[in-house]
Amino acid sequence: MDEDGLPLMGSGIDLTKVPAIQQKRTVAFLNQFVVHTIQFLNRFSTVCEEKLADLSLRIQQIETTLNILDAKLSSIPGLDDVTCEVCPVSVTSITNESHAETTSEQSQGVPLMAIRNKMISEGLDPNLLERPDAPVPNGEGEKNTEESSDSESSFSD
Repeated sequence: MDEDGLPLMGSGIDLTKVPAIQQKRTVAFLNQFVVHTIQFLNRFSTVCEEKLADLSLRIQQIETTLNILDAKLSSIPGLDDVTCEVCPVSVTSITNESHAETTSEQSQGVPLMAIRNKMISEGLDPNLLERPDAPVPNGEGEKNTEESSDSESSFSD
Protein backbone atom coordinates (compact mmCIF):
# COMPACT_ATOMS: atom_id res chain seq x y z
CA MET A 1 0.00 0.00 0.00
CA ASP A 2 1.06 3.56 -0.58
CA GLU A 3 1.18 6.34 2.00
CA ASP A 4 -2.54 7.14 1.56
CA GLY A 5 -3.57 3.59 2.35
CA LEU A 6 -4.55 2.74 -1.22
CA PRO A 7 -3.40 -0.52 -2.80
CA LEU A 8 -0.65 -0.27 -5.43
CA MET A 9 -1.87 -3.20 -7.53
CA GLY A 10 -5.53 -4.09 -8.03
CA SER A 11 -8.40 -3.04 -5.84
CA GLY A 12 -7.38 -5.06 -2.82
CA ILE A 13 -10.95 -6.35 -2.46
CA ASP A 14 -11.82 -10.01 -2.30
CA LEU A 15 -14.35 -10.30 -5.12
CA THR A 16 -15.81 -13.48 -3.70
CA LYS A 17 -17.16 -11.50 -0.74
CA VAL A 18 -18.73 -8.70 -2.85
CA PRO A 19 -22.54 -8.95 -3.10
CA ALA A 20 -24.09 -9.52 -6.54
CA ILE A 21 -25.32 -6.64 -8.67
CA GLN A 22 -29.00 -5.96 -8.14
CA GLN A 23 -30.44 -6.99 -11.48
CA LYS A 24 -33.91 -5.56 -10.87
CA ARG A 25 -32.49 -2.14 -10.10
CA THR A 26 -30.22 -2.22 -13.16
CA VAL A 27 -33.13 -3.26 -15.39
CA ALA A 28 -35.28 -0.47 -13.91
CA PHE A 29 -32.59 2.16 -14.69
CA LEU A 30 -32.16 0.79 -18.19
CA ASN A 31 -35.92 0.80 -18.80
CA GLN A 32 -36.20 4.37 -17.53
CA PHE A 33 -33.41 5.47 -19.85
CA VAL A 34 -35.02 3.75 -22.85
CA VAL A 35 -38.46 5.23 -22.09
CA HIS A 36 -37.12 8.78 -21.70
CA THR A 37 -35.00 8.48 -24.84
CA ILE A 38 -37.95 7.24 -26.90
CA GLN A 39 -40.20 10.01 -25.54
CA PHE A 40 -37.58 12.58 -26.53
CA LEU A 41 -37.22 11.10 -30.02
CA ASN A 42 -41.01 11.01 -30.47
CA ARG A 43 -41.33 14.67 -29.48
CA PHE A 44 -38.41 15.60 -31.72
CA SER A 45 -39.87 13.76 -34.73
CA THR A 46 -43.28 15.37 -34.14
CA VAL A 47 -41.76 18.85 -34.10
CA CYS A 48 -39.76 18.08 -37.24
CA GLU A 49 -42.85 16.78 -39.04
CA GLU A 50 -44.80 19.92 -38.10
CA LYS A 51 -42.03 22.18 -39.38
CA LEU A 52 -41.73 20.20 -42.61
CA ALA A 53 -45.50 20.38 -43.10
CA ASP A 54 -45.41 24.16 -42.59
CA LEU A 55 -42.57 24.51 -45.09
CA SER A 56 -44.37 22.29 -47.58
CA LEU A 57 -47.48 24.45 -47.28
CA ARG A 58 -45.44 27.62 -47.80
CA ILE A 59 -43.77 26.10 -50.87
CA GLN A 60 -47.16 25.12 -52.32
CA GLN A 61 -48.46 28.66 -51.75
CA ILE A 62 -45.41 30.11 -53.50
CA GLU A 63 -45.81 27.68 -56.42
CA THR A 64 -49.47 28.63 -56.74
CA THR A 65 -48.62 32.33 -56.70
CA LEU A 66 -45.89 31.76 -59.27
CA ASN A 67 -48.30 29.87 -61.56
CA ILE A 68 -50.85 32.68 -61.27
CA LEU A 69 -48.23 35.31 -62.11
CA ASP A 70 -46.99 33.19 -65.02
CA ALA A 71 -50.54 32.90 -66.35
CA LYS A 72 -51.04 36.67 -66.03
CA LEU A 73 -47.80 37.35 -67.88
CA SER A 74 -48.61 34.90 -70.66
CA SER A 75 -52.02 36.52 -71.17
CA ILE A 76 -50.45 39.87 -72.10
CA PRO A 77 -50.17 40.08 -75.92
CA GLY A 78 -46.90 41.27 -77.46
CA LEU A 79 -44.84 40.66 -74.36
CA ASP A 80 -42.63 38.08 -76.09
CA ASP A 81 -40.85 40.73 -78.20
CA VAL A 82 -39.89 42.94 -75.26
CA THR A 83 -36.26 42.77 -74.16
CA CYS A 84 -34.93 44.12 -70.89
CA GLU A 85 -31.53 45.66 -70.47
CA VAL A 86 -29.82 45.00 -67.18
CA CYS A 87 -27.95 48.04 -65.97
CA PRO A 88 -24.97 47.33 -63.70
CA VAL A 89 -25.55 48.33 -60.11
CA SER A 90 -22.77 50.37 -58.57
CA VAL A 91 -22.10 49.18 -55.05
CA THR A 92 -20.23 51.64 -52.90
CA SER A 93 -18.05 50.51 -50.07
CA ILE A 94 -20.47 52.06 -47.56
CA THR A 95 -23.36 49.85 -48.71
CA ASN A 96 -21.18 46.74 -48.92
CA GLU A 97 -21.48 44.62 -45.76
CA SER A 98 -17.80 43.78 -45.34
CA HIS A 99 -16.73 47.41 -45.75
CA ALA A 100 -19.46 48.59 -43.40
CA GLU A 101 -18.05 46.20 -40.79
CA THR A 102 -14.57 47.69 -41.12
CA THR A 103 -16.01 51.20 -40.85
CA SER A 104 -17.75 50.27 -37.61
CA GLU A 105 -14.50 48.76 -36.30
CA GLN A 106 -12.73 51.99 -37.17
CA SER A 107 -15.30 54.03 -35.24
CA GLN A 108 -14.85 51.74 -32.22
CA GLY A 109 -11.16 52.59 -32.03
CA VAL A 110 -9.59 49.50 -33.60
CA PRO A 111 -6.10 50.40 -34.90
CA LEU A 112 -5.99 51.18 -38.62
CA MET A 113 -3.19 48.68 -39.32
CA ALA A 114 -5.21 45.87 -37.73
CA ILE A 115 -8.20 46.73 -39.93
CA ARG A 116 -5.96 46.87 -43.03
CA ASN A 117 -4.44 43.47 -42.24
CA LYS A 118 -7.89 41.98 -41.71
CA MET A 119 -9.12 43.42 -45.02
CA ILE A 120 -6.09 42.00 -46.84
CA SER A 121 -6.64 38.58 -45.27
CA GLU A 122 -10.29 38.67 -46.40
CA GLY A 123 -9.27 39.63 -49.93
CA LEU A 124 -10.59 43.19 -49.76
CA ASP A 125 -8.91 46.39 -50.92
CA PRO A 126 -7.57 48.27 -47.85
CA ASN A 127 -7.41 51.52 -49.88
CA LEU A 128 -11.20 51.76 -49.58
CA LEU A 129 -10.73 52.89 -45.96
CA GLU A 130 -9.56 56.32 -47.18
CA ARG A 131 -12.38 56.67 -49.74
CA PRO A 132 -15.57 55.11 -48.35
CA ASP A 133 -17.74 56.47 -51.20
CA ALA A 134 -15.67 54.74 -53.87
CA PRO A 135 -17.38 51.97 -55.86
CA VAL A 136 -16.48 48.43 -54.91
CA PRO A 137 -14.73 46.48 -57.67
CA ASN A 138 -17.08 44.18 -59.58
CA GLY A 139 -15.71 40.95 -58.16
CA GLU A 140 -16.38 41.83 -54.53
CA GLY A 141 -19.91 43.17 -55.00
CA GLU A 142 -20.98 40.17 -57.05
CA LYS A 143 -19.24 37.77 -54.67
CA ASN A 144 -21.22 39.11 -51.69
CA THR A 145 -24.48 38.88 -53.66
CA GLU A 146 -23.71 35.29 -54.64
CA GLU A 147 -22.76 34.35 -51.07
CA SER A 148 -26.01 35.70 -49.67
CA SER A 149 -28.11 33.89 -52.28
CA ASP A 150 -26.16 30.68 -51.76
CA SER A 151 -26.64 30.78 -48.01
CA GLU A 152 -30.40 31.10 -48.34
CA SER A 153 -30.77 28.19 -50.74
CA SER A 154 -28.05 25.94 -49.38
CA PHE A 155 -30.53 23.73 -47.52
CA SER A 156 -32.96 23.21 -50.38
CA ASP A 157 -32.87 20.29 -52.80
